[in-house]
Amino acid sequence: MPDPIRYRPHHFLCSLGFEGKGYSPDFTANMTAIVMGRLRAENGDATEIEVTGATDDICGACPKRRGRACTNEPKIKVLDRAHAGALKLEPRERLTWGEAKARILENVPPGSLRTLCQGCEWEPYGMCEAALTRLHLATR
Repeated sequence: MPDPIRYRPHHFLCSLGFEGKGYSPDFTANMTAIVMGRLRAENGDATEIEVTGATDDICGACPKRRGRACTNEPKIKVLDRAHAGALKLEPRERLTWGEAKARILENVPPGSLRTLCQGCEWEPYGMCEAALTRLHLATR
């Protein structure tokens, strides 16, 4: 079994809404490999994720990464706290992508990302909100 993907709390919803765009070509390729290659692949719902409070596997190729932190660390910490609270995530907790999506369904209603993701430069584009709405509609 492959090692779990290490995720900061806000990357759960980022992965849900990811559409192949990113901060740089290397970042986009890395996120595509994780999201499309693992989470959205066949049996992707069984992929294990471990919650971390520092840079994670998505951050691996980010141009904003500085060691185990981000050049936007204060803003990222606010997003991580909000997402950890909304999704009831604990440090070092392990869950599958399927379990993560179930938590998103239970705890993050459509229309809530404007507040939950406040300060994220990607939120105004609506990709994550559209993906959240699709997730909710698929379970009706």
